[in-house]
Amino acid sequence: MKITFTDYPFFLLPPIVQAEMIYYPIIAVLGILANVISIVILSRGKCGLSKCVSRYLVAMAAADLLVAVIDVLLYRINQLYFPTTFLFITQVCSFHRALNHAVTDISVWLTLSFTFDRYLMICCHKLRSRFCTEKTAARVIATVCPLLCFKNIPWYFAFEPSLSVHNAAWGCNVKQECFIEPTWISFNWIHKCFSPLLPMFLISLLNALTVGHILMASKVRKNLRGSKNTTNQNDAELENRRKSIILLFAISGNFIMLWMTYFIYFLWTQITKRFYFTSLIDPSLIADETSYMLLLLSCCTNTCIYAATQSKFRGELKSGMKYLRRIMSKCVNEGI
Repeated sequence: MKITFTDYPFFLLPPIVQAEMIYYPIIAVLGILANVISIVILSRGKCGLSKCVSRYLVAMAAADLLVAVIDVLLYRINQLYFPTTFLFITQVCSFHRALNHAVTDISVWLTLSFTFDRYLMICCHKLRSRFCTEKTAARVIATVCPLLCFKNIPWYFAFEPSLSVHNAAWGCNVKQECFIEPTWISFNWIHKCFSPLLPMFLISLLNALTVGHILMASKVRKNLRGSKNTTNQNDAELENRRKSIILLFAISGNFIMLWMTYFIYFLWTQITKRFYFTSLIDPSLIADETSYMLLLLSCCTNTCIYAATQSKFRGELKSGMKYLRRIMSKCVNEGI
């Protein structure tokens, strides 16, 4: 957007801009705090989760933290409030936009990796001892992150300056050939298929297979209950499985729900071939910006999911809050 919004009274701005100027600072604060808290708590390993699950969740929180900083704080908020910073030098802006795509892809594919790991754990008894380990999780994370960074390098070359300021290239406009050249059109489709089309399909498929396996296992267990008494060990195993399933479905369901608007809007643009906006009140622009607002909300919702589904995580969070309160009280008392 080329308008310097801070030069105008807030009440005169278009409604979508007003919403973004309020929404993104809130998301940035919540996203950074929530993910830092999640990383600290999960890294302590006292939430009753396996080391494999903890490794994935810490990596996902770190990726969401990067999304909150790089995309929400340094791009969205900077664009709305500080449109003349060095981040809008074309070379810096192009690198920043490519990095935005990379960290978003990493967040998406780590969610898929976690879903696949839980599928193996619940449904594939012969494979879980081999693949559902902390070492395998570390290898998957170490492979996914650099590969997705490499995959998004072409985005650096997709932008051109919008103007020249003191002989310096300024701003980032998408090049015209990105909409007409077959190579760029193919790259854009591959990018959208990698994030979010393919992950959404695979997550939905894996969840469906997991549900089918659970229903079948429950039916077998009911038959066994009719013929013999169940042991406490089996009950404990089913309870752990239930908690794992709740966490899995909450995280993957949250991902699909928040990305769905973006997915639908992308399909609409491909069908109508409308890639430009006529004004800041254009319904297409409002739909586009709304889809990104929902998409970026995912960077701060996982902590709420952990707190809602994991009692030990809530306990660790309460203990941390009490510790901070004691420190603050001590500092205030000493200051007085």
